Amino acid sequence: MPAQCKIIALVFFVLAVVAVPRGEYWAYGVDALALAVALAWSRVPPPYIAKRMVVELPFVVFALLLPFIAVGERTEVLGLSVSQSGLAAGLSLLAKATLGVVAGLLLAATTEPRDIIAGLEGKLPGQIVSIMAMMVRYLDVTSDQLRRMRIARESRGFIARDPRHWPVLAHSAGALFVRSYERGERVHLAMLSRGYDGALPGLGGTQTRRRDWSVALSLPAVAAVVACSAWVLR
Repeated sequence: MPAQCKIIALVFFVLAVVAVPRGEYWAYGVDALALAVALAWSRVPPPYIAKRMVVELPFVVFALLLPFIAVGERTEVLGLSVSQSGLAAGLSLLAKATLGVVAGLLLAATTEPRDIIAGLEGKLPGQIVSIMAMMVRYLDVTSDQLRRMRIARESRGFIARDPRHWPVLAHSAGALFVRSYERGERVHLAMLSRGYDGALPGLGGTQTRRRDWSVALSLPAVAAVVACSAWVLR
């Protein structure tokens, strides 16, 4: 499926999930079921998604704190006194964040980075798309530079074990930034000498068909119906 279809489907799905009123947990369950069907159809292994769910950790921490820091009527949960409004807000936040993260991981697992950038062309300002394309192309270069710096440190007997070694790591990060910046300047000059006019060539997105849009928008359509039903039945 063309990347632009999946990107727009992801945006609409997340908006529909966020629109679900707080406390309507059945709606989150239906959205999760629809997302599970999409995951099964994509044949992405569940462990692949589970390992990358760590990016949701900040939302989990905040959702766990909400019942304790929110004000209002209190209730007992597992022997702990928590705020009822905070508990409802925390559970809703956790459900919405989980659905959004899983949907984003599904997009990342089924789409090459270059295809995602090509799908964004024409939908975001050209300069932003060019910056993202350059970042994807030279991320491996920077990662390789970081790996060589780590090997150089370890070959001299340095292994970071405690906060006393943080200054060395900070100096390494600064050196990596300077080297990356200088390399970026050289790459930019080389591109200008070859006729670069502000747009990277070869980013044309794949042509879409009506069937692609129908399949891609089926998931956000279900989520939108669920959100509207939750507001009507509330």
